[in-house]
Amino acid sequence: MYILLAILLLAILIVVHEWGHFVAARLMKIEVTEFSVGFGPKIIGWNSRKHETKFSVRLIPLGGYCAFFGEDDASGETKDDPRAYPKQNVWKRMFVTVMGPMMNFVLAFVVGTAFFWIWGNVVPVQPEQIDPYISEVMAAGPAKSAGLQAGDIVTEVNGKNMLDGTVDTLLGTIASWQEGDGPLQMTVKRGEETVQVAVTPVKDESDGKMRIGVYIGGYVRTETVPVGFLGGFRESFAMCVDAGGAILRALKNLVTTGEGLDQTSGPVGIVSLVSSQVQAYGASAFVQLLILISINLGLMNLLPIPGLDGSRLVFCLIEVVRRKPVPPQKEAVVHLVGMVFLFGLMIFFTYKDIIRLFQ
Repeated sequence: MYILLAILLLAILIVVHEWGHFVAARLMKIEVTEFSVGFGPKIIGWNSRKHETKFSVRLIPLGGYCAFFGEDDASGETKDDPRAYPKQNVWKRMFVTVMGPMMNFVLAFVVGTAFFWIWGNVVPVQPEQIDPYISEVMAAGPAKSAGLQAGDIVTEVNGKNMLDGTVDTLLGTIASWQEGDGPLQMTVKRGEETVQVAVTPVKDESDGKMRIGVYIGGYVRTETVPVGFLGGFRESFAMCVDAGGAILRALKNLVTTGEGLDQTSGPVGIVSLVSSQVQAYGASAFVQLLILISINLGLMNLLPIPGLDGSRLVFCLIEVVRRKPVPPQKEAVVHLVGMVFLFGLMIFFTYKDIIRLFQ
């Protein structure tokens, strides 16, 4: 179910993006030959009654396209047809091109506004309070032997409450254990389950402190504050700006230093991430990931990479400056090469995602 929800999220983003191109083309009286959700073999298809447009849903729901008449015609068969996409006014083509990414931004903002308006804004409790949890379990040690797991929230030790707003109580309880004392009887919350664990600390000879072989983290306690419609508007705008800035910084680091390349994922990795996050955190995770990935999709499509919307905008700008278009056959070849490169890149990252799933 969670995998299907993740695929649904990607499908929503793709449909909205391509719908932006489609509606803009209709407004500009540009002929659309096909509107497709997904790639590969056709599952279902139908023809428009008013226009010569074919609609289709295809087997692989990890992409889509909005094809215009005579677009990327490398053979030149439609070069003299007035309906051909390259024959349309350059400003109309720029509008149609930019409306795909723009609809992703609009979707993120609208969904964000509705989310904050309905659910409110989650803020830290004041004064700040922290609940301790196990952030990492060492490969060898008492905690590993006892069955503690990363993510466990420690609620009690020997009947004493650990959720008093600090991590100091838990750290102090472990450190104060002495030789001859019985094992620490820990009560931990693991998802919806409560587990009892007995752990006997060992002495770290390097500093003389008692340890159980874990790293302790802290969840900041939060509360949900109603913000109303205008508050939702403001919070959504701030969230979209922050997400866009984070994506651009990550992209800059990826290009300049290679930072984050090992964490880059393709469609399979995104589906895996979304499904696991939605399973753990519910509807709010679905909405927040939809906002983040929608902005990511919009920004990535504006990059001047052949085959993407950004490259098509570059060719339009060149046409504006030169006051004559680049020969359509040459532009079509550039976009074709770019699409082959992008498909190859997607296959590479998909392979990495699958390998990562089995590790």
